[in-house]
Amino acid sequence: MKLDEIIISEIIIQQYFQKLKENLDIDVGIVGGGPAGLTAGYYLAQSGVKTALFERKLSLGGGMWGGGMMFKVIVVQENALPIFDELGVKYNKYKDNYYWADSIHAVTTICSKATQAGLEIFNLISVEDLMVQNKRVSGLVLNYSPVEMAQLHIDPLTIKTKYVVDSTGHPSEVSRLAALKSGIKLVTKDGQVHGEKSMNAEEGEQFVVENTGEIAPGLCVAGMSACAVFGGPRMGPIFGGMLLSGKKIAGILLKKLEKSIDKV
Repeated sequence: MKLDEIIISEIIIQQYFQKLKENLDIDVGIVGGGPAGLTAGYYLAQSGVKTALFERKLSLGGGMWGGGMMFKVIVVQENALPIFDELGVKYNKYKDNYYWADSIHAVTTICSKATQAGLEIFNLISVEDLMVQNKRVSGLVLNYSPVEMAQLHIDPLTIKTKYVVDSTGHPSEVSRLAALKSGIKLVTKDGQVHGEKSMNAEEGEQFVVENTGEIAPGLCVAGMSACAVFGGPRMGPIFGGMLLSGKKIAGILLKKLEKSIDKV
């Protein structure tokens, strides 16, 4: 059967821009495709919330993808296992409260489940600014990552959101943008991003879940961004807190958006 290269190009262009057009006005925009962002996207999309995730890199998974120091193994604690069970991620017990999984299997499984649930993922897109109206975060300012990397002077495009989730990890880039440029004070003691502290896995895993939530009107944090915003410790290649944080922020937003789901 003959193949026409132009038809192939036509399909890609038409379908991509149709998806982009359909996501110009969404309920939740998630920035960062690590475990917290993907987990949040799964639960939100599963509940019928119009959700899109924007990832700067070509691949998704954040710190989970590389395991620990490029050893493709991650650790999760027992209270996060129900999320793995629901998503179909296989894991093994090492000893009480210490479970391990293949990092590549974990990332690809979560990505698959999230997109099957209806999460729209746009990779190779950077968030360079926020749209702020009446001192509320109301949208994302987007550009292609290669434009950012090449430092080209090309204007971005904007999408409208009801809520934004900063799950950009250690840099907490979206929260920093809000504090620096928008005139909005975050709910931290001084209204600014505090920056993450040195490694403490036990404290960090608790801290990230406790501090997941809305930090300014229309802006939420999940995952390592929560640690960075509120000044909590990092925790390394253990990811139970990231998963639980993603599920928690989904539950918070479902309530704010007047949605309901039995599993959250």
